[in-house]
Amino acid sequence: PRELRAAWVATVYNLDWPSRATLTTAQQQAEAVAILDQASALGLNAIVLQVRPSCDALYSSMLEPWSAYLTGASGKAPSPAYDPLAFWVEEAHSRGLLLHAWFNPYRAALPGTAAGLASNHISKRRPDLVRTIGSYLWLDPTSEDVKQYTLDVIGDVVRRYDIDGVHIDDYFYPYRSYLPAGTDFPDDENFTAYKAGGGTLSRADWRRDHVNQLVQRLYGRIKSEKRSVLFGISPFGIWRPGNPAGIVGLDAYNELYADSRLW
Repeated sequence: PRELRAAWVATVYNLDWPSRATLTTAQQQAEAVAILDQASALGLNAIVLQVRPSCDALYSSMLEPWSAYLTGASGKAPSPAYDPLAFWVEEAHSRGLLLHAWFNPYRAALPGTAAGLASNHISKRRPDLVRTIGSYLWLDPTSEDVKQYTLDVIGDVVRRYDIDGVHIDDYFYPYRSYLPAGTDFPDDENFTAYKAGGGTLSRADWRRDHVNQLVQRLYGRIKSEKRSVLFGISPFGIWRPGNPAGIVGLDAYNELYADSRLW
């Protein structure tokens, strides 16, 4: 009875839902119902719904703008008005399905989207927290204000919606393939300040420590809001090459600064 049989529903790039950013409210709801009906028919018991692809919201938020994947324009509300996450939660629960809200904690804009972001997007309100990574915008994980902002965004959803879980995928620091050749994540200013204050960690350990802090604090924030809400992470599949013996591939510990074994 405790087995989790879930399907991911990706909203980024309109991969799964909604299938297009030009759908009407009724069409969006019909697509959601079809996905939920199929999940129920397959014997699944949970849906992992992406509600924050890149510091945007597929739900009613006072903190972040409506997602362009929902309405075609950043900051534009659905019309006729409805709250997609509330709809998904109600329809999932009516079928005996759990609804886990899936967040991307650091990604702020994907290629080709930065120019059209709403005025209340974090990159416009607090550009000091955002770094340009090739064609992406990324929140700086070493910033205390970034940690607090992320905690507030996710805590707001846990408090206001009857979700069953919070989920994070593998996007912590950006993959190196996102970075222009020969460059590194631009956190020199914060690292210099850390060292000047007597910090002794290497830059890699310092970065991992900040990600670990967010994971630990996020768990505490979720449980303080609603103890019954689960918290899960689906990191990149390889913690470190050679673990176990024979495993080769990307080193998430050193590239994404994601210490999933510690978590």
